Amino acid sequence: MVHLRIVTDPGRAEHVLELLVGSPSVCNVIHLDGAAQKPHGDVILADVAREDASVIVSDLRELEVPVHGSIAIEHVDTQISEAAERAVKQAAGAPADAVVWEEVESRTSEGVELSASYLTFITLATLIAAVGIFLDSPILIIGAMIVGPEFGPLAGLCVAIVQRRRELAVRSATALLAGFPFAIAVTIGVVAIFKATGITPDDFSTSDHELSSLIATPDFFSVFVALCAGVAGMLSLTTAKSGALIGVLVSVTTIPAAANVGVSAIYGGWSALDGSLLQLILNLTSLVAAGTLTLLIQRLIYRRRRVRHLTDPARGEAGLPLGRSRHAGRRVTPVD
Repeated sequence: MVHLRIVTDPGRAEHVLELLVGSPSVCNVIHLDGAAQKPHGDVILADVAREDASVIVSDLRELEVPVHGSIAIEHVDTQISEAAERAVKQAAGAPADAVVWEEVESRTSEGVELSASYLTFITLATLIAAVGIFLDSPILIIGAMIVGPEFGPLAGLCVAIVQRRRELAVRSATALLAGFPFAIAVTIGVVAIFKATGITPDDFSTSDHELSSLIATPDFFSVFVALCAGVAGMLSLTTAKSGALIGVLVSVTTIPAAANVGVSAIYGGWSALDGSLLQLILNLTSLVAAGTLTLLIQRLIYRRRRVRHLTDPARGEAGLPLGRSRHAGRRVTPVD
């Protein structure tokens, strides 16, 4: 279940209540008359089945609730209620597969900022991977993958493409295009210091280290794994299976490839440098392509649900047009 906390002006509260009470996938509706002080208005609490959360929020947007108040969305971890069970059964689909699009937008918007912390994390991850390459240590490589923050901007770019949000696309692309070169440049400087001070041997060769050779040799499986990871990563972001994201982070070689570029630049492994750059580009491209395709399919499923919901009698009781969105201004043919 998803819990909604709605603040709205008194004149709109009646329509909001009619919508929520009339929707079969909504339960535990509570009206606190005049409880809100800033902005002044009523507070309405309700629980909605996760599968219908976004369509209900979309109706609230049509009622212009966010313009005059607010909508807060929270997850209900545990709820003992037969009414809630009935509400979930009224919503088609499985709760674990449902996408709350407002939640996705919030997560991606927070994770795409080109901030000092983002640059620090991506740089630290690349440096850890560089040490892993020197020591030929899979444990350090895996640790670097987990520390890397690059999936946030990658996911943001996918969401921006699907929802055609130019501003989010620019922010996401900026984080990627600035983050990786910055991390590589710092890694080149640190590796140069390692070499100059004798911490790493002068005769070090990336071709003699198995992990470095693997990273610098992209092949079909590199692309295949990145595509699978892109799908898994987007599913973990959009559904209730967030635990799968760690597995995604350790399955692609974006951070190790960036680290191998820095190491190869200092030790003259130009073929390894070219291969690592290609590995990095292939992984980033495959992740975005697979993630975008996954989102497009999920968005199509949501739109079909939304179109069916437009004929819900609860919309008419709330003063919303049946069969079409007030914002779209056009009639929609229901999908069977």
